[in-house]
Order: sequence, then C-alpha cells, then structure tokens
Amino acid sequence: MTTAERRPPTASYRLQLQPGFGFAEAADAVPYLAGLGVSHLHLSPVLQAVPGSRHGYDVVDHGRISADHGGESGLRALADRARTHGLGLIADIVPNHMAAPTPLHLNRALWRTLREGPDSPFAAWFDVDWDAQAGRVLLPVLGDRLGAVLADGGFSLATGGGPDGDEHVLRCGPHAFPLRPGTERLPLPELLRRQWYRPAWWRLARTELNYRRFFTVNELIAVRVELPEVFDATHALLLRLHREGVLDGFRVDHPDGLADPRGYLRRLRDASGGAHVVVEKILTGDERLPADWPCAGTTGYDALRHIDGVLTDGAGVSRALRPPAGAAAGAALRGKAELVRPQGELDAEVERLVREVLAACADDPDRSDHPAWAVREAVAGLLAAFPRYRPYPVPGERLPASDAEALRARPDEALVPGVFSGTAALVEKLLLDPDSPASLRARFSQTAAAVAAKGVEDTAYYRHHPLLSLNEVGGDPARPGVSPEDFHAFCARLARDWPGSMTALSTHDTKRSADARARLAVLAELPEEWLVERAAWSALAPGGGLPQDRAAEDLLWQTAFAAWPIDGERLAEVALKSVREAKLHTTWTDPDPGYERAVHALAHSIPTTDALAARIGAFADRLAPYARANTLAATLLHLTMPGAPDLYQGSEFPLYTLVDPDNRAVVFFPAEPENVASPAEPENVASPAEPGNATSPAEPGNATSPAEPENATSASATPAPGSLAAEKAALTRTALRHHARLGPKADYAPWLTPSPHALAFLRGDEELLTVVTRLPFGLEQAGGWRDTVLPLPEGRWTETLTGRSGLTGLTGSVPLAALLADLPVALLVRE
Repeated sequence: MTTAERRPPTASYRLQLQPGFGFAEAADAVPYLAGLGVSHLHLSPVLQAVPGSRHGYDVVDHGRISADHGGESGLRALADRARTHGLGLIADIVPNHMAAPTPLHLNRALWRTLREGPDSPFAAWFDVDWDAQAGRVLLPVLGDRLGAVLADGGFSLATGGGPDGDEHVLRCGPHAFPLRPGTERLPLPELLRRQWYRPAWWRLARTELNYRRFFTVNELIAVRVELPEVFDATHALLLRLHREGVLDGFRVDHPDGLADPRGYLRRLRDASGGAHVVVEKILTGDERLPADWPCAGTTGYDALRHIDGVLTDGAGVSRALRPPAGAAAGAALRGKAELVRPQGELDAEVERLVREVLAACADDPDRSDHPAWAVREAVAGLLAAFPRYRPYPVPGERLPASDAEALRARPDEALVPGVFSGTAALVEKLLLDPDSPASLRARFSQTAAAVAAKGVEDTAYYRHHPLLSLNEVGGDPARPGVSPEDFHAFCARLARDWPGSMTALSTHDTKRSADARARLAVLAELPEEWLVERAAWSALAPGGGLPQDRAAEDLLWQTAFAAWPIDGERLAEVALKSVREAKLHTTWTDPDPGYERAVHALAHSIPTTDALAARIGAFADRLAPYARANTLAATLLHLTMPGAPDLYQGSEFPLYTLVDPDNRAVVFFPAEPENVASPAEPENVASPAEPGNATSPAEPGNATSPAEPENATSASATPAPGSLAAEKAALTRTALRHHARLGPKADYAPWLTPSPHALAFLRGDEELLTVVTRLPFGLEQAGGWRDTVLPLPEGRWTETLTGRSGLTGLTGSVPLAALLADLPVALLVRE
C-alpha cells in the first residue's frame, strides 16, 4: 500500500499499550472502535521498551517490536484486523531518547558505548560531553558516595553478563556494568578509574551529569537523531512497517528535544514517502506551529486550550480567583529560574552551555574576558526568561524573526548585574549568529524546552492554581478564558493552514481529563460562592485542613471536586505527587516526612469524614447540570471543529481521571460494536493498586512522576438511558459519523448567535451546523434562553443528536429554548 493510497485520519482513538493490554487486546477492541466511528487507532510506542514498561517511552531496542505487547507478529495481526474493519494504525515515535535501563545490557547500543568508549560505533548515538568527565560518562546510580560503596564491598566482578551473557561484568546491587577490554584483572579501585564510565552517587546528577537526558530523568539518555546514520538505524523498522502497510502514520513525541525539528521532519517525510505525521509541539500563548515543518499539524494541545478557554468564564477567574496581576507569569519565571540556578535540577545542563560559550569565544579577542560565572548567569537568565518552549535554530540560518524577538525580550541588567551586563548581550549574539557553533545554538534550544516544561508545567502549575483546569499542558493561566472571536479565529486558521492536525481534549499527559476540567470550569462562573464553599470544607476537615500550607489545601479541594467521588488513597497519591512537584515544602529527592504525612492524612480523610463528604457531594450534585453542559459542549466542539479529533481511551464516556499514572489504567472494551457499555464510568474509575516508588521517574510526559501502577482496570457498565454516559456516547458516535463525511479540507465559518451563551459554526459547504451552550450557570442566572431565536442558514435543517420530531425540516430560525431543550448542544445537518 503506497502513501498516496492511504487515507488521512478523520478521527483516531488513543490506546495505551502496557502489560495486560497489548496488540491482542487492541485487536479484540477493533469491532467496538470501528463502530464508534474513528478511522485510525493511535498506539502508544510499539518498539521494545524496558520489560514491564507501562508507557513505552523508555525504548531499549529500535530493531524489535515490543515482545511485551505481542511482537511484530502481534502488531501485524492487529493491523490486519483493523484493516478488515476499515481502520488504520498511527504509531508513536520516540526520536529524542532511549532508556538507560537496569540492567544496562538491555540497551545494547548504550552497553557497547560504555564498554568501548568514544571509539565505539554506537558512541555517536548518544549526546555525551566526554571532556566534562575526563573522557568518561557519569552514571549516577549509586545509593551512596563511591568510597562508602567500596568500603561496604558493594562492587564485585562476575562472569556471564552483558547482552549475550558471555562477558565479564562489574556488579553493584541491581546494576551490572560492562568492563573495558583489558581491565578485568586490575585491582578494583584501579579498574573503576580505567572504565569509560564513572559510577557515582545519584545526587551528583544535577551538577555533574555529562549526557543530555529527557528533562530531568536520568534513566532516559538523549539520542542524536540529527545524525543521518543514527536516524537510519533508529527508524528502519518503523519505516519498513510503514512501507509494508502495517503502519499508516506517526505521532512524533517531544520534537522540542531535537537539535533541528524541521530537519528531522524533512528526513522523516523523505524516508517515508510523505507519511501522515503529527508532532507533540507545545505552543505557548499566541505561538504558531512553524509553517515550514513538513507535518499535518500538532497533537492537539492548542485545540484543547481553545476549547477549554471558550467554555471558561475568564472574567470570573480574574474577578475572584486570581491573585494579583502578574502572579501566573511570576510563578512561571520563578519555577524556571530555580531549575537553572547553581545546584538546581538542570545545573549540569547550564554548565555544559557555559563550556560551549567559553569554547566559542576562546580564540576571539573581542569576545574574551567574560568570566565563567557571568556567562553562567547570562545563560541561566536567558533560559528562564525565554517566553516559549524554545527557539528553532537551523545550522547556517538566522533564527526565525519571532524566536529572535523572544530572545531579545529581556533587560541585560536582569540577567547579569553591574559591569558584566554585556555578557548577556554576548551570549544573545552567539545564539542569534548563524555562524556560531551549531551545537551551542541547538543545545540552548533543547535545554530551554526542558526548563519550560519542568519549570512551568511541573513546578509553577502546582504552586499557582486559582483554577486548576487552566493549568494544562500548553495552557496560559495568565490569560484565563478565550473569547468566541478568538476561538473562531483559531478554528479558521486550523482549517486553512493545518486541516489534518490532530485535536485533543484528554491525553496520556493531561493533568486532569476533559470531564474533570469541565467540572472545574463551572467554578469560574460562581467564584465568590466557591471561595465560601472551600472555606466550609476546610472547617469540616480533620484538623481544620492543612493550615501549614493553604495553597496545597486549595489544590486538594479542587482535585477532589474534579474527580468526585474519589477514593481516599487515590486522592492521597495525586496530592503527594502534586506537593512534590511544587517543591516548596517537600520534593521527590528530599521529602519532608512530617509534611507529607499531613498531606496524606488530609487527602485520605476527605471521603471518609461524613459531614465533609456529604457537603462535597451536595456541591458536586448542585453543579452537575452545568458540568454536564460543559462536558457535552467540549465534546461536540472537539468532534466537529477543524482537524482530526483524537479520543483518549474511555473518553467517549464521562472520564474523571487525574495526572499520570491515574489516567493510564487498562481499559476493557465491549466485544460487540453495538454494545455501548462504558469502558470507564466515573463512579468506577480504578485507583492505582500501589503508590509506586516516590523517587523513580516514570513516563517522560511528566519527568518526576512515580512509577506506573500495577495493572489497574476500569469496570464496564451499561449506562442508564438519559444518563450523561449515554448522552456522551451517543453524541460521540453521531458527531464522528458526520465529521467523517466532511473530509479533511472542509470549510469553517463562524455562525453569529444572538446570545453570548451560545457558540455556533458551520462546516463544509454549509452542510453541518454546530451549536453549543457556554457559561451555563450564567445563562441560568440570566433567566435562561427565554425567547432567544437562532437564525438558521438557508435551506432545511434537521437536528441529529436527539431525534426529536419537532427538530426536523427547520427553516429560517429556531428558538434556542426548543433546540436545546433536551441537550445543551445541537448538531444540525442540511437536508
């Protein structure tokens, strides 16, 4: 099957492959998913990862399909069954990094690099600064200082190790390291000094690590995919499966980690013959996807922000929930600055950039006499101040104008004070100069992405949270809400420039699922009442809540409300993760046991304190009609706006999940497509079976998340007629069916509504009209729709979601009270 013969996705369905849900289980779900109306299955990474991985982003072998999931034969069987039901497959590519696993020999390329050093044929795969550790790779895996481990007899020599089981190896606890040839008989201290690696105390990683990693995850080592030979070796299998028709397209994970994303995408386009490709590019604020990237678009966080935003009362957030002006931006800047300060989590990355700057200036008298400390301050300041994820330098080319403007948008004095203020200007000039070393410009950009992701999403968003639904990947809490005009403008650009872009509402990386955020959005419409309610909950809580940290307590109340009803242990696990990410009173690496006990105790007590649980339940019940309106509105917008909607597993039914690993439980699907049993009812969403290792990073979508839970499951239940589950499932099927008929290049046009509480648009050649309710609490306070009439485009129109006889053959106009009497949304089709 050629690329030209493949049809682009009209809609995809994301499946999280993991132990308990592999290719065979995905194949069993195919009839149901085909009946749902998607065109493609969207698979999490399929290459061989660390055995037992619950996410697949820790690849160890690019030449094998995951044996845990069923191997290549299992993937082919899934593709065959999908094809018989008219479905294609999209696979997740992980080009930025591989696992540095335990045991190390699972990654044969890394093993050989550590055994043979910089002359290994695999050494070029990995982004290592060999000079920084005197020609060795720092491995921060020891539980104590090297001397203490040696004194305790922690190291030993053994035979029968390595990828093929026939090598002499150095063992230490669970770790086995390769031995440099010819060093096997040396005394242990000398043997350690002679290796191409340096086993070290794990706490040295943040200051001395000399390999690029994914964010702050030491167990994920960066791959230099910008080198043609590395690209070819790491993509050969997936490209072969694409040529053979097994895979139809790709999702590219974390392109912001690549040295040259545009160059990578061009190479992928050429090697695949133009495969359908979307990129996990996080766009900040008004940032646009670079027009010269050869791809279909993003994975949809930009769409998520606009859908959530247009259904959120930004004025309500600003009026009562938001701290003083600039609080969100200040929290983001502080979060980033902490990462790049001396001894910060990204100190090693900053020091590497300092070495590159000094090397670039070494032979130039005009750039000399800038001390290392001033260069460090300048580099750290520029990283913290950069307002987006990263710039996009291309070797030999000037920075795009928007990137150059963003880089200059800071005062020198704010970075390096006094007489060395010119150092910041020097570093800026190096980054802007197309003749500067390509490695310096690329590495600054790669580090900027890590600083943005970890400093904002994984720090500031856990500190500053007047409304948690705003704190999503790619979100902009500083500007709560999106106007209808801005929403329409975004959709028009999507239809014009990126009609095949993926759109999303929930993903494996969203901190709260779409329906949880829909509940939270109601709070923006009644902010004063929410503040009173929150105070009442605190008064009812054991010990009066969390008096030593009211900000964390507020996050806990919002989290409980978003996922209510929720098990205490499940809530406690999310709460502990949140306060560790905030890094104010406890951290992953230096936990405060007393503080954490207080957080855990409060979270655990919430569902079991009768008066408190009853009040939370009553509040959730009172707001349920408005949350229902938001849920159905977001769903219909997602499924009918421009782009190819991507449904996260189980999200065709109400799904109230929280940050990973909570949102990645195995989903069971009904055997028959006509059975609308819910894979994940909100009352039955499973909690993780165990809290995991608090200091062991999991999937790179969240760099310091705890290990994935044991094989959690979600119960199936047939939704009651008229329930939100039944409504959302029926809406999803109907909307997907009509969206598929539009085609990827269908027109988009706003449709003027007579009320600020209604949002509408036309798709295709004026053949589909979407109408949704927005700000439903405010609508009720205003007295409802009353006699408001919606003008209709010319022709005869039929409402398709309710099947009501009174909503067929509509012409001229229709009262909104009649159109939206049964559902708060409508989808009209021209007859």
